[in-house]
Amino acid sequence: MSGVEATDTPHRHPFPALFNFRDVGGLTGHDGLRVRTGRLYRSDSLHRITETDQAAFTALGIRTVIDLRRPSEVTRDGRVPAYDGLTYRHIHPEHENWAKVPYDPEESLPRWLADRYVGLARTGTAGLAEAVGLIADSANAPVVVHCVAGKDRTGVVCALTLAVLGVADADIAADYALSTEASERFSAWVAATLPEAEEPPRPYLASPAEAMTLFLDELRVGYGSVEGYLRHTGITDAQLDALRAHLLDQVH
Repeated sequence: MSGVEATDTPHRHPFPALFNFRDVGGLTGHDGLRVRTGRLYRSDSLHRITETDQAAFTALGIRTVIDLRRPSEVTRDGRVPAYDGLTYRHIHPEHENWAKVPYDPEESLPRWLADRYVGLARTGTAGLAEAVGLIADSANAPVVVHCVAGKDRTGVVCALTLAVLGVADADIAADYALSTEASERFSAWVAATLPEAEEPPRPYLASPAEAMTLFLDELRVGYGSVEGYLRHTGITDAQLDALRAHLLDQVH
């Protein structure tokens, strides 16, 4: 049974300048428990929202923004508005500049993307641990985590979180794959508003489900389990327990 029904319409949100904002909740985790809605959101870059969006942010009750972009990306584009009561955390998981890794259209796109995610997991341990640790602390919820497109770095953090909650790989990958439609909407917006802009390369627009399953498979080969990987990064068993306690609905 698929558990993606709660996130199958990512464009239904109150922020007109965002293209990949959605609730991560609604999926099925350990023992048939559901991932709670209204606790963890994922998004493309929040710098495009304005003060006029404050009412919508307030209605969602968002307390914490985790920004995974490079410092240069934050400098270039700016950050989420400094709403009262909103905690902004900029975390840059160290990783190679993917723009400098050429993609050959003849090679497997899922494999190319999975290799980038595996590299991020190897070099970005401190940042990924900090991000998952913030999500694990219920005092920070509701949380929204984002990068530029909301599919790669954000996809990795959300996949790690959902895997700990016991969500099936197929459902994690299906949620990740929703970002392809979001990227298409973003491309259409860019074409309409910035007609001189070049279309991004294919790896920046596509989120094939297989890329995420390949990534999760490789983590398990290297560390035994996703939990094993997170322990390697410095996440404690207490944090893993806390993550499950506040993100899994205790009512069957």
